[in-house]
Order: sequence, then structure tokens, then C-alpha cells
Amino acid sequence: MTPKVKTKSLLLAKPCSQKNFKDFFSFKKRDVKTALNGQSGPDIILSKTAKKLVGVNFECKNQGKMRTLSEWLKQSERHAKGKLTPVVVHKGTRSRPVVICYMEDFFKFIKEE
Repeated sequence: MTPKVKTKSLLLAKPCSQKNFKDFFSFKKRDVKTALNGQSGPDIILSKTAKKLVGVNFECKNQGKMRTLSEWLKQSERHAKGKLTPVVVHKGTRSRPVVICYMEDFFKFIKEE
């Protein structure tokens, strides 16, 4: 992945982690962090407490093309290590971010509500 693409992904990960988590949970700053450029693992790093409450692993992608969607979900699944629900946050050029997950996980989410 080129440095420009990594930076674009971080531009999505930062607001996703800061704004949305603070709106729904009363986390401390150390509970939700954004991965550094080139750092392996999830794009949004959650503390143990945050992992228990959120239960989701986030991969943030900021690209116009979605041809690698299944690869992104597989990447999120690997990083979730069977303990969290794999989710991809994708934002195309000039579009709003979307959250993508497996259908069975989506139904689990809405069933729990």
C-alpha cells in the first residue's frame, strides 16, 4: 500500500474512532486509538474494556474502488482473531462512509437491539 493510500485510510480511521465511539460510549482517550502508518493489526485499536463493550474489529478503507471488499473483510477477520466481529468502514471518493459486515453478523447486531 502506498503512503498516500495509508494516509487516506488514517483520515477515515481517526474521525471514526474519535467521534463515533465518544458519542455512544464513555471511553477515555486511551481506550480508542488510531493505528500508525504501516502498523499491522486493526486500524482502530481498542483497549480490553473497549473490545468487551464494542465487540467489533474495524478496518478503515478510503478508496473509490471496492474490488477488494472480500479481502478487506478477510483482513478484518484475521485481525479480530475470532474474538471480535469483523467490520470494514469504507469511504469512496465524494461519498459518505459505509460499514460493511457479514450478513449473519448484521442480523446478530439487530437482534441484540
